[in-house]
Amino acid sequence: MQTQRQGARSRALLAAHSQPTMPCSAVPRWTKPSSTALRSFALFAGAICLIAASRGAFALAKEHPPRPPLPPQETGFLNRSIQVQGITYKFQVYLPETYLRPGEEMPGGKKADRFPIILFLHGRGERGSEGMWQTQIGLAQQLRDHPERWPFVVVMPQCPIRHFWTDPEMLRMAVATLDQEEREFHTDPDRVYLTGLSLGGYGAWELLKDNPRRWAAVAIASSGIFWSYAPDRWREVSTLPEEYAKKIGRVPIWLFHGTDDTTVVPRQSELMYDAFKAEGGHLRLWDYQGFKHDVWTRAFNEPELPRWLLAHKLSQLPTTTAFSERIVVPLHPPALKLPPALLDTYVGEYRDSNNVLVATIQRQGEQMFLHNAQNDVMEIEAENTNTFFYPTGSLTRLTFEHDKEGKITGILYRDDRHEERWDKRK
Repeated sequence: MQTQRQGARSRALLAAHSQPTMPCSAVPRWTKPSSTALRSFALFAGAICLIAASRGAFALAKEHPPRPPLPPQETGFLNRSIQVQGITYKFQVYLPETYLRPGEEMPGGKKADRFPIILFLHGRGERGSEGMWQTQIGLAQQLRDHPERWPFVVVMPQCPIRHFWTDPEMLRMAVATLDQEEREFHTDPDRVYLTGLSLGGYGAWELLKDNPRRWAAVAIASSGIFWSYAPDRWREVSTLPEEYAKKIGRVPIWLFHGTDDTTVVPRQSELMYDAFKAEGGHLRLWDYQGFKHDVWTRAFNEPELPRWLLAHKLSQLPTTTAFSERIVVPLHPPALKLPPALLDTYVGEYRDSNNVLVATIQRQGEQMFLHNAQNDVMEIEAENTNTFFYPTGSLTRLTFEHDKEGKITGILYRDDRHEERWDKRK
């Protein structure tokens, strides 16, 4: 049986090999595809690749979606809060209208740099917990009156009532607010400044003494290191100013004080000036003649102050030279006496652009007076033959304008915030 199956298999194999083979002429030959076929194949292959790439890009975008653009940065006075050792404190931070995030494109294609930052400590009267009162005076007032002068981020913490800035927990809170806003707005670590007035000046002196390498420059008004609520510190009057001067070194400091200040006596700033001068420090003291405690309005209004701050950087401290300057700033310039015939040319009524009577200039002997629309009568004195001022320390100036024949045509009124023209009534 097995032999019969093997024989059948052998006959089948023999029959298969004995079939006639196909002649070579019958084998189909390869022909070159047409250009149309090639183009069709290329388009088909490209479509396949495009679909594959699109699927890959979609999957990548789904895994890493693009970041949405950041919203425009809000500027001006902004509410902020911070928690220090379990206590929440409200405060303010000011961003100038020109603020841009570092790296953002500026007009002209340049990238924005990091902004400088100021820590401002208010006075005793602005203490509270609502986080707002400290924005009414001093530096905060000038941010409103002259924002173009102050291209800074300004941090304004608030000291609670029944506390003082020299309390250790208040100093920690003030520094914590500065740290927080430095991180939030990515400010320039090389341009960090410290300012304070009255009670805030007490705190500023402590922050400066405890960490002198934190500040590129410091401005303090109506203050000192002998705290009114710690009279025993005066027992160290012969040694304490020197200790501060040695610890602080040559950090640039600008002090402002009123010669008639009875709240924080001017001797406080005088002692610091003498100590820093003896130790080779870098300090200037401006005494405002005739001013009492509130010199901060005048001090922070000095156009040179923001420029002076920006002129100093932390990286320059090692090369800062010894410097001492003390200036007495007069209450008003010396008055110029003019002949009555010339004074008479200024006399008359002056109206604004709406033809509303705003001032009447009068002469009494050698004195000149301005009678305004509110029925106030104020003396004015001549700074020169064309410009008059109020002898009260005001920065207001009245400049008389003339025509080609030399006749008075009007007054250019300029105060610290604006100017306007009053026409002389003919």
